[in-house]
Amino acid sequence: MTESTNEPRYTENMQESLLHIQNLLEKHALVEGVAHKEALPRADRHALIDTLVHKQHLTKLRAKLDEMHAADIAYVLEALPIEQRLQVWDLVKSERDGEILIEVSDSVRESLIASMNREELSAAAGQLDADEIADLAPDLPQNVMRDVFKSLSIEDREQLRSAMSYSEDSVGALMDFNMIHVRDDITLEVVSRYLRRFDELPDHTDQIFVVDRDERLIGVLPLKRIVINEPDVVVSDLMHTEMKLLHPDEKADKAAQAFERYDLVSAPVVDEDGKLVGRVTVNVVLDYVRTESESDLLNQAGLLEEEDIFASVWKSAKNRWVWLALNLCTAFFASRVIGSFEGTIEKFVALATLMPIVAGIAGNSANQTTTIIIRALALGQITQANSTRLLLKELAISGLNGLVWGGVAGLFAYYLYHNVALGLVMTSAMLLNLIAGALVGLLIPMAMHRFGRDPAIGSSVLLTAITDSGGFFIFLGLATIFLIN
Repeated sequence: MTESTNEPRYTENMQESLLHIQNLLEKHALVEGVAHKEALPRADRHALIDTLVHKQHLTKLRAKLDEMHAADIAYVLEALPIEQRLQVWDLVKSERDGEILIEVSDSVRESLIASMNREELSAAAGQLDADEIADLAPDLPQNVMRDVFKSLSIEDREQLRSAMSYSEDSVGALMDFNMIHVRDDITLEVVSRYLRRFDELPDHTDQIFVVDRDERLIGVLPLKRIVINEPDVVVSDLMHTEMKLLHPDEKADKAAQAFERYDLVSAPVVDEDGKLVGRVTVNVVLDYVRTESESDLLNQAGLLEEEDIFASVWKSAKNRWVWLALNLCTAFFASRVIGSFEGTIEKFVALATLMPIVAGIAGNSANQTTTIIIRALALGQITQANSTRLLLKELAISGLNGLVWGGVAGLFAYYLYHNVALGLVMTSAMLLNLIAGALVGLLIPMAMHRFGRDPAIGSSVLLTAITDSGGFFIFLGLATIFLIN
């Protein structure tokens, strides 16, 4: 049996697909450029462009895009400069616009939406389910959202309003309304007949939800139990009554932890009355975890938001300004710390060559501590009861590292300058700065978490500033006391 040529192929290497598409785009640009340079009458020149370009390379490119999965097209769009990105976007079949817009990153989606008119955006959003429209809604103009609302059924409108009412980091924002539920007093034969009425089951359907007359969830029925049991068995005899329940207002990271801990494929979402309102599936949870991981990386580097790598220089520069400005301020502060010890450095020039070592080692150690703490906070492993013990442990680790690696640095300083006092100052400064780095590396993310802020935001920038200034002050202060005075 041969595979249909209309079926998308999902196993192709994405790098190869990207290179293939880039090659077709380059050929298109080359031939078009040659055609425009030809000294031909205008009508003939247009005919040449149409023949050589549109009937060859663009046709191949459109055929290539037609066979690709929406997520793969999103990957290609994100990897192309804006001019080529929009060229590829124009070649995508209009009935796939919605699913691709959902797959691309927020920053790239902005450039695609800007190239579409009101009718195109309304049609693209109309291809999506209510929960997907809610994901897209923040990026759509208000007039488009009004058009979308008018085009939906009453039930879909209520689902869309419900999905848009939850914050981005809540279970409600991850919730899917496309699910199957049955009553507990019917047989498996009835359930099977009901399932056969669907053209296809909702994605990641591993279980059917069982509700009572008031739509309250009372159990779940795994699909495999329908297959392996007799048709006349009643649902209530086979359903699981112990299940992991999610609530729309709880944090999404709690749901992610539950999916990881219990190896869930789907989980029901119930309201405060126990009524089934939706479900969360593993694919949505994976997308959420990936997005949060990317956001944490950006935040640690001091970036305000996700950045389109092909965005304009001006827009990308503005995204980096806030923390660069803060970094500049802290650098000025560090320079003033050094400036206050100018006399010490003039008398003992070797201090200038050793200062970066003290600051750099402490900065790396503090970042290690912060990474451990941010991960533990994300997993809910840090409580008020164990925070003190964790602090003492990190201080002990830093103390041990300070003695070991501070000793190595002290021996290195003695070897270079044959000064025992300088070696001892080097060891002491590294020990104290490592302890200080561990202290701030633990307290900064914990304090931000307590105040409801993302503990990853700018943590790397703040830690570097503190360990640099603190390291310079400790090292030069000790040198002033023990080497100069």
